[in-house]
Amino acid sequence: GVGVGGGSLTVTHTYSVHWYESSLPYARRAERLRDYSFFPKTLEIHWLSIINSLVLVVLLLGFVIIILMRVLKNDFARYNVEEEGGCDDLDQGDNGWKIIHTDVFRFPPFKSLLCAVLGVGAQFLTLATAIIIMALLGRFNVHRHGAINSAAIVLYALTSCVSGYVSCSFYTQINGQRWVWNIILTSSLFSAPLFLTWSVVNSVHWWSGSTQALPATTVLLLLGAWVLVGFPLTVIGGIVGKNRAGNFQAPCRTRNIPRQIPKQPWYKHAVVHMAIGGFLPFSAISVELYYIFATVWGREHYTLYGILLCVYAILLSVGACISVALTYFLLSGEDYRWWWRSVLSTGSTGLFIFVYSVFYYRNRSSMSGLVQSTEFFGYSLLTALVFSLMLGSVSFWASLTFIRYIYRSLKMD
Repeated sequence: GVGVGGGSLTVTHTYSVHWYESSLPYARRAERLRDYSFFPKTLEIHWLSIINSLVLVVLLLGFVIIILMRVLKNDFARYNVEEEGGCDDLDQGDNGWKIIHTDVFRFPPFKSLLCAVLGVGAQFLTLATAIIIMALLGRFNVHRHGAINSAAIVLYALTSCVSGYVSCSFYTQINGQRWVWNIILTSSLFSAPLFLTWSVVNSVHWWSGSTQALPATTVLLLLGAWVLVGFPLTVIGGIVGKNRAGNFQAPCRTRNIPRQIPKQPWYKHAVVHMAIGGFLPFSAISVELYYIFATVWGREHYTLYGILLCVYAILLSVGACISVALTYFLLSGEDYRWWWRSVLSTGSTGLFIFVYSVFYYRNRSSMSGLVQSTEFFGYSLLTALVFSLMLGSVSFWASLTFIRYIYRSLKMD
C-alpha cells in the first residue's frame, strides 16, 4: 500500500522467495559459479592453445635433442681425433665453440646482480609452483576475494630464504667477495620496485579519495612482515648458501688473458636473440594470458587451474629449450659472453607481456582515468618483471647445464 504522512511518501512492497534443494554439498558451492562462468564456454580454446603450445615444445625439443645433438656429435668426432692432451693444449686452428674452451667459463661482470637475478627468479619459481598447487588442491575459494593475494604475500616472505640461498651460494662459487652486499641486493631486487610502484599507486588513490587506498596501519603491517620475516629469511638463506657452496664445476681451466671475440653477424646480436627468446615463450601463453587478465582486471573468476599448470610447465620448457639453442649459436660464433645473454634472451618475455598489457588496456578493457591507468600499468610492470626473473633464471641454468655437458664430453686427459 501507499500512504502519505508527515510530508513524506511511504511505499510498502513485498517479495517472495522459492528455495530449491540442491544435491551439491556446501563445500563445493563454488562449482555452481564456475559452471556458469565464461571459462567452460571457451574450454575448447584453452585446449587448442595448449595443443598449439605443445606442438611448439615438441618442435623445440626436436631441434635441441635431434638436430643440435647431431651437430655436436659431428663436432665431437672432429675434435676427438686430435692428439691426446689436456683442454688447454688443443689445436688453436680450430674454430667454433671448441676454440673458446679457455674462456667459456670466464666469470661475467656484475656478479652480484646476476646472482641476485638468479636467486629472486628461483624464489618466484617456488612461489608460483606453490600457488598453482594450492589452487589445484582447492585452497582458494572464488567467494573469498583476495585469498590468492594474501597467500602470495605470505609465500613471498617465507620463500625469501630460497632467493638468499641460491644467490649467495652461486655468488660464492664464482669467487664473489662482497656477499653482504649480495644479500642486500637480492632482498631488494624485487621488493624495492614493488614498494615504489605501490607507493605511487596508493598515493594516486589517496589523492583521488578512492576507497582502495590502503590505510597507514596496513602499510606498517606489510613493511613489518618484510622487515621481520622476509629480510631475515633472506639473510639466513644467504649464510647457509655461502657455507654450503662448493667449488664452481668447470670442465676446462680459464686463462688469464681473454680471447678476442670476432665480429658477429646481425642475427647473433643480443637484440635479435631477445626478440626470438622472448616471443616464443610469450606465444605459448598468450591465449591463457587473456583469461588471466580478464580475471584480474575484469569480473570473471579463474578456476581452470589444471590448464594453468600445463601452460606453466610449457612456458618453462619453451624457455629452457630456446635458451639452449641460442646459447649454442652464440658459442659457435666464438662468443663466450653467454652468462648475461642467456638471462636476457628469454627474460625478455616480460617485455612482450608488458606490450600485451598495453594492447589489452586499449582494446580489451573499459578502463580509463588516472587512477585505473596508474594501477593497471604499475602492476603490469611488476608482472612483467616477475616473468623476466623467472624465465631468466630457468634459461641460465639450462644453458649452464648444456655448456658443462658439451665441454665435459670432449676427450681430455
